[in-house]
Amino acid sequence: MIKLMSYPATPIQLITEKLNDNTFYIKRDDLFPLSFGGNKARKAVHFLEDMISNNADCIVTYGSKASNHCRVVANMAASMNTPCYIISPNQSDGQTFNSEMVKLFNASIIGCPIEEVKDTIAGKLKELESQGYTPYFIPGGGHGNIGTQAYVEVYKEILEFERNSGVQFDYIFHTTGTGTTQAGLVCGKILQKDSKKIIGISNARMNPYGGQVVLDSINDYLESIKTSKVSMDEVTFIDAYILGGYGEYNSDILDTIKTIFRQDGIPLDPIYTGKSFWGMKEYIEFNSIKGKNILFIHTGGTPLFFNYLEELK
Repeated sequence: MIKLMSYPATPIQLITEKLNDNTFYIKRDDLFPLSFGGNKARKAVHFLEDMISNNADCIVTYGSKASNHCRVVANMAASMNTPCYIISPNQSDGQTFNSEMVKLFNASIIGCPIEEVKDTIAGKLKELESQGYTPYFIPGGGHGNIGTQAYVEVYKEILEFERNSGVQFDYIFHTTGTGTTQAGLVCGKILQKDSKKIIGISNARMNPYGGQVVLDSINDYLESIKTSKVSMDEVTFIDAYILGGYGEYNSDILDTIKTIFRQDGIPLDPIYTGKSFWGMKEYIEFNSIKGKNILFIHTGGTPLFFNYLEELK
């Protein structure tokens, strides 16, 4: 069974990229020691703790059966021998390493039209309760204050690295999707009274919606700990590199992934981390950022790297 424990801080390593005389580091959240790591695994540990405190005995979540989130949650449930139900919109994901692992973990996939997701979730929770279960719902992508808390803690890890290494970061870049990773980092910055620039590179969502979701998550969390709300000035949500939406990528992204893997041995993927690393470089060029210490947070998704291995040859 997955143990409730304090996991060690994930490493931060210097990489070879030197664009515009900047110095680049990567925080290896892909090495978080649970189910191929990543931000979804970090969040899952917090949801597990909350689930146990609520005496729940089965899990319901939402997402594509090929998603990192559903793979991690299904693994978490399997480790506890707990039934897991994934409400998944009908779509042609095809066979992926994530979807194969979801099968391995014996999660139940409940497909439905995307416009019926909310009602399907409510119906499944009600059905399980009528059968005597105490179901626990995990929002898609680990959204909500519990997910935000995971990256408030990551910000503390970053500051601890700075204290121990003497390196001071000017920018933090990362992939932003459902918003809680970015919200946690911003809340961490606010609570620690720090001044780094946090820049979320969207892999799908566009402004104003994408940025507003992040801001709402920030203020929900701050309100929960009785801290003053903030304005959109705290959110840098960049939608210039989504290439048409979720799952879209180009040859430049594939070249970026190949370069980082060959030079530094770090696997990225074209859906999340490789796309945002490429987007970060484009942003740096466009904004003439030079001579800075830049931290990129690798938010995981290692199985996705292998899905696209043939295209990287």
